[in-house]
Amino acid sequence: MTHDSDAATTNTKTSPRPSASYRDSGVDISVGDRAKRRIAERIRATHGPEVIHGAGLFGGFFELSPSDSPLVLVSSADSVGTKVLLAAMLGAERGLGIDLVNHCVNDILACGARPLFFLDYFATSSFDPEQLAEVVDGLTEACQAAGCALVGGETAQLPGIYQEDAFDLAGFVVGQVRRDRLIDGSAIAAGDVVIGLPSNGLHTNGYSLARPALGIDAPTEEAFQRLGSTPDWSDRTLGELLAAPHRSYLPVVEPLLGDPSIHGLAHITGGGLADNISRVIPDGLEAAIDITAWDVPPLFRYIQETGNIDLGEMYRVFNMGIGFVLIVPAEAGGSMLSRLDGARAIGTIQRAREPGPKAKLVGLGAAEGDPT
Repeated sequence: MTHDSDAATTNTKTSPRPSASYRDSGVDISVGDRAKRRIAERIRATHGPEVIHGAGLFGGFFELSPSDSPLVLVSSADSVGTKVLLAAMLGAERGLGIDLVNHCVNDILACGARPLFFLDYFATSSFDPEQLAEVVDGLTEACQAAGCALVGGETAQLPGIYQEDAFDLAGFVVGQVRRDRLIDGSAIAAGDVVIGLPSNGLHTNGYSLARPALGIDAPTEEAFQRLGSTPDWSDRTLGELLAAPHRSYLPVVEPLLGDPSIHGLAHITGGGLADNISRVIPDGLEAAIDITAWDVPPLFRYIQETGNIDLGEMYRVFNMGIGFVLIVPAEAGGSMLSRLDGARAIGTIQRAREPGPKAKLVGLGAAEGDPT
């Protein structure tokens, strides 16, 4: 790969804290949503007939040649967010490379596409060759596992922008799918079943809330002690649990691509279940998600209790144990569940009863209680 340098504790209960939120930590999802809606019209002005779907789904669809080619390119870009701060504290930069590739690959997988190639952008205040090497090792490991070529990248040294020893990481993936096999949610119908696949942790979202909630948002002695402690509900340290690389759903979902019973797919990232499932639901329909249909992993309960976070806020910020979703006809639900290890039926598609969000969480009241 070519990079061009740009010179420029244990589970002990503490006294209750005031209720925390993502907004308090500096991330306002609502403002971000409004900004995206505001720029959508400007983005559409750049589109020609080759653009089948632009912003809004999990990837952008670009047909190679509308007149004679059935192939559509699907692209996506993302970052690993403030998980970089945690990784730097733990010396776990290799995992960030895996995080980045798997996040981007999962996004285009939600459109029915297989990855072709990947590029990365690594920006830092001061260049550390060992740190970059660790990140690239993770990138190459994940790209090889996905059958995806790492074709290039950019390393930028920007001391006037980034704080000393700080860095950021972003990635860009391009994949392909036959036009008659692309998945955009248009086939979803009332009566369909929503099937959830388990996550293996926070993946790459919610760290701006999780870090202050757990008291690990600064490299203090207390933070390192907490990260090195093993909660009584796990055999791994808290640091290991939080740094677990983002799961790739390509191995289990790729064999299903082309199956006409796959009506919709969703990658559960920032915005949680409701926001991400809403992205693929057609007008006039809504998804009813029963949050009592699966056991929320203890890590999320621990974050909620330690940070005194409202349960609704937890479901808006984190994946809560469901990292990817398939939407299939009811008659195909049983067969699909039998083919997917750990899958759970978590909801249904119904006709929208009133204007509003296209995915609703059912059972928040029933899920309340002691988060441990």
